[in-house]
Amino acid sequence: MIGIRGVRVLDPANGRDEKLNLVIADGKIVSTDKMISEEDCSQILEGTGLVAAPGLVDIHVHFRDPGLTYKEDIETGARAAARGGFTTVVCMANTKPVIDSPEILSEVLEKGKKTGIHVKSCACVTKGMKGKELTDMESLHALGAAGFTDDGIPILDRELLRQAMETAALLDVPISLHEEDPTLIENNGINQGEVSKKLGIGGSPAMAEIRLVKRDCLLAGETGAKVNIQHISAAKAVEAVRQAKARGVCVTAEATPHHFTLTEEAVLTWGTCGKMNPPLRTEEDRQAIIAGLRDGTIDIIATDHAPHSEEEKARPLTEAPSGIIGLETALALGITELVKPGHLTLMQLMEKMSRNPALLYGFDYPGIVPGAPADLVIFDEKELWTVEEFASKAVNSPFRGRTLQGKVRYTICGGEIVYKG
Repeated sequence: MIGIRGVRVLDPANGRDEKLNLVIADGKIVSTDKMISEEDCSQILEGTGLVAAPGLVDIHVHFRDPGLTYKEDIETGARAAARGGFTTVVCMANTKPVIDSPEILSEVLEKGKKTGIHVKSCACVTKGMKGKELTDMESLHALGAAGFTDDGIPILDRELLRQAMETAALLDVPISLHEEDPTLIENNGINQGEVSKKLGIGGSPAMAEIRLVKRDCLLAGETGAKVNIQHISAAKAVEAVRQAKARGVCVTAEATPHHFTLTEEAVLTWGTCGKMNPPLRTEEDRQAIIAGLRDGTIDIIATDHAPHSEEEKARPLTEAPSGIIGLETALALGITELVKPGHLTLMQLMEKMSRNPALLYGFDYPGIVPGAPADLVIFDEKELWTVEEFASKAVNSPFRGRTLQGKVRYTICGGEIVYKG
């Protein structure tokens, strides 16, 4: 039995923000008001000055397993997640081979069960992620696919995507979309703008994203599917989602910490660790993302945790792969960049990092109440720390060396302490 004494509980599920004593036993929260003594519990955590919230949920991670485990594997990815306060993650399907068959999906889910956290996985929308033929979405869902995505590659065939949305609507699962029209892109990973001109690189224009976001908001309205716009980056794409929501369309959007924190200028400082798909854009775009988070247009913060080897990231800018790791810095970036400046309250940040992603995927989310699963993050919202090392296999982060506010002290999943910092 674990007791957590005098901790500030932030519970978005029940609108609760108060100091409580928590008691955990048999993987559940058994009390939120009992006075805790040494005799009651085998372990007592002093919660004074700390915040306890439902475990964070990241619906967009790349654990590179199977096939690319030199970058990351499910075990190391799960350790990175736990260190960042996440108790549930959803893996993307662009592994090698891709997750488009029952065999590969089962392999990923079975490996996930051996970690200390809840590792879920999407399956591909199209076979081989080639955008030509749909997978057997019904069978993959029955086997445990949390949702469907060809993340990393946009689905350009409008009618095929319509069929996929119709199936996803029948299954009542999200379909998550990577929105970049390759016909408009000269070099991906770098915004087409002042920095790309300075570097002599064609870049990726905001219109590549805007065009597909507008198309897919219309398709979402026509099919009734739960459509999730992944890693939104452009101001006009945010506005397209805002207008779709106003029309009653069932569309959600996720933003990454790097997109609400950095701009295209990061490429000049960090080189390939500033390269990602979609790219970091202008300050105007960054501010639009923050405004979207503030007014609810953007529902979810997701990391797009994308590990690569140091050798890969050492390649020339136009040849190196896009993406950065994000699980271990996400909460602190949310506090530093959104809560501290007053864009979001801490409760709103928890909604976007746990409640909203859980609800989108239909995960159980009762909050911090007796009988609920003991999946918790406990953190010091004021503690300063410098990003220096990672539990991930990868180190491709532009935040190395930066001092952030907000430090995870414990992550508890299923009543077990899976991380202590």
